[in-house]
Amino acid sequence: MAKHSQNEVKESLKELTRIFQPKDPRKFVRDYIRKYRITGGYEDELTMLVEDEMDKLNSSVG
Repeated sequence: MAKHSQNEVKESLKELTRIFQPKDPRKFVRDYIRKYRITGGYEDELTMLVEDEMDKLNSSVG
């Protein structure tokens, strides 16, 4: 991913995570990558991003 588009992808994924609050971050990322045709090789990085965002949401709720 190019630097500019990488930030857009990450911000978009964070926003979608806040909206949908997925139960399975890995499946959520796989669906996101397939739907938005993201270049391969970023699944682990994006999954960690979703997991971190979910942790933030869960800690602010409880």
